[in-house]
Amino acid sequence: MIKVLLAEDQGMMRGALALLLGLEDDIEIVAQVGNGDDIVPKALEARPDIALLDIELPGRSGLDAAADLRTRLPGCRVLILTTFGRPGYLRRAMEAGASGFLVKDGPVEDLAAAIRRVLAGERVIDPALAAAALSAGPNPLTQRERDVLSAAVDGATVADIAAKVHLSPATVRNYLSAAIGKTQTRNRMEAVRAARQNGWL
Repeated sequence: MIKVLLAEDQGMMRGALALLLGLEDDIEIVAQVGNGDDIVPKALEARPDIALLDIELPGRSGLDAAADLRTRLPGCRVLILTTFGRPGYLRRAMEAGASGFLVKDGPVEDLAAAIRRVLAGERVIDPALAAAALSAGPNPLTQRERDVLSAAVDGATVADIAAKVHLSPATVRNYLSAAIGKTQTRNRMEAVRAARQNGWL
């Protein structure tokens, strides 16, 4: 049996996926979580062969958890399953050590087949997304620029952002200015929106 951990924050979607995958003769759902903070502890407890992770979760993102699983539980392969087919997300997933990346609009049979292929050591990537990622190029933002933009998401002031990321207001302004330039936008909220749409945050 292929043991699978399922991380999905929408209860109905999580239940449906667990039910449908559980109908496969060779797949067993050994753990389900709705919060990104629970992924690694549950995986260490249940020892799955595959972690099927959403990206946008309460707590830690599936991408952060994927990177952690690579070091804490190297025998567990990660398959990202997301609504958001963004090129930047695909790049970050591969950098985090994910073995596969699929969007949620495909049939469950394709997902079951992808789980088997990933377990066999293959890489499984949505073809349209792979092409988009290649044409989009790498993330132009530095880690600090991403930190500052992430802190600016809710319309926070420069002083609020500075306190959150432990930098001076002048340094925050420099990073915001650089991020606005790199995203070719007019202000920080547009920069946040552009960075999110590309999966850079």
